[in-house]
Amino acid sequence: MPSRPEPIVEPGPPLSAERVSRFSRQLMLPGFGELAQRRLAAARVLVVGAGGLGSALVPYLAGSGVGTIGLADFDEVELSNLHRQVAHGVADVGRAKVDSLAETVAASDPEIRVVRHRERLTSANALDVLGGYDLVVDGSDNFPTRYLVNDAAQLVGIPLVWGSILRYHGQAGVSWGAHGPTYRDLFPVPPSPDEVLSCAQGGVLPSVCAWVGALMSTEVVKLVTGIGEPLLGRVTTIDALTGRSRELAYRAVADAPAITSLVDYELFCGLAPEAGSDAASAGGATAPAPRGVTAADVLGLVRGGVAVRLLDVREPAEAELRRIRGSELVPLGDLAGGAEPAPGEGTLVVYCEQDLRSRRAARLLAERGHDDVVFLVGGIDRFAGVAAELIER
Repeated sequence: MPSRPEPIVEPGPPLSAERVSRFSRQLMLPGFGELAQRRLAAARVLVVGAGGLGSALVPYLAGSGVGTIGLADFDEVELSNLHRQVAHGVADVGRAKVDSLAETVAASDPEIRVVRHRERLTSANALDVLGGYDLVVDGSDNFPTRYLVNDAAQLVGIPLVWGSILRYHGQAGVSWGAHGPTYRDLFPVPPSPDEVLSCAQGGVLPSVCAWVGALMSTEVVKLVTGIGEPLLGRVTTIDALTGRSRELAYRAVADAPAITSLVDYELFCGLAPEAGSDAASAGGATAPAPRGVTAADVLGLVRGGVAVRLLDVREPAEAELRRIRGSELVPLGDLAGGAEPAPGEGTLVVYCEQDLRSRRAARLLAERGHDDVVFLVGGIDRFAGVAAELIER
C-alpha cells in the first residue's frame, strides 16, 4: 500500500490578525489549526491549465490560503469557454486566460502571489517551470501534456494532483512516485488519437468541472498540510447523471521502465510522425490525426453563411433514410478505392452515422492532400439532435 506522506511544506511565519479572521472557519476544523494554515501560506503550487478545471480549482486554492499559485496556460478566453470556465467573464474574451484567472484571484485575496507562465509546457521548459514549486496540479485537456507533467513531476520529485473531465464524467487522483504509483502506472499506454474526444468535441457539463476541481483542490490541501488520506494509488471517478462516485485502486507496475528524461510527447501519444520514417523524411507529408468539429460548430458555420462542404461516407441505403441537406454521398469503400469528392470551396466536413467511418475517411482525404478536411463528431446521429431542420428524409 502507498505510504502516508508527511506534510510537504514547512510552516510559514505566524498569521496576522487579519489572516486569522479571514481563515477562521478553516482554522476551527478538527485536526487543522494555525499550523496547517501556515503551511498553506508557505506553499508554492503550479496549476497547468486555466480552463474548465483550472478556473474551478484555482479560486478554491486561493480561498484555502495557498500563498503562491503558478498558472501555466498559453490560451485565450473564447465565448464557448464561458459556460464552464466560470472564473472568466464576457469582458475577458480575447484575453490571456492566465491574466483573467490571476485577476480573479487578486479580487478574492490580493495577498496571494500569482505567477503567470503564459507558455506551452514542453519537454524543453517543463523541468525549469516545475522546479520552482512544491506541487503541481494538472488540469490540462490532452494526453501529451498529462504524460509530460507526470514525468516532469517525477524527475523534479514533487507530487502531482491530476484530474480529467468529459461529458458527464470526471476523475481525479494523485501521482507521486516517492509514496505510491504514478499516472503511468494507471495509464501505461496512451489511447489512440482516433479514440480521444476533447471537451470541444464531446461536450462537458459545467458542474462536472466544479465537482472534479473541488476534488483536486482538496487533494492539494491534504498534501500540503498532511491531513487526511491523499488519493495515492486510488482514483475517484464521478458520474453526474447518476450522482454516484466510486473509487478504483491500482498499484505501481513492478517492471515499468524508469523515467530518466523527458521525451517527445506528441510522438509518444501518436500525434506526430516518427523521426526517420517516410513521413518525417518527407518533411511531414503524412497528415496528422484528423480534427473533429461538433454539430454546433457546423450549424454555426451554416447559419453564418460560411462555405462548408458536407461529405456523407455512409452506404446509399443509410443515406436514403436520412441525410444532411446539401451533402454529397461518397461511401467510404469508394473513397478507399480512389474516388474523390466533387471539388469546391470551404471546409470539407465528413460525416457518417456516428463518427467511426468519418474519422477514417477524413484521415484518408488529408493524406491525399485535402488541407481543410474535418470529421463531424457524433455523426448525423448527434447533428440530428442539434439541427433537425437540416435533416432530409
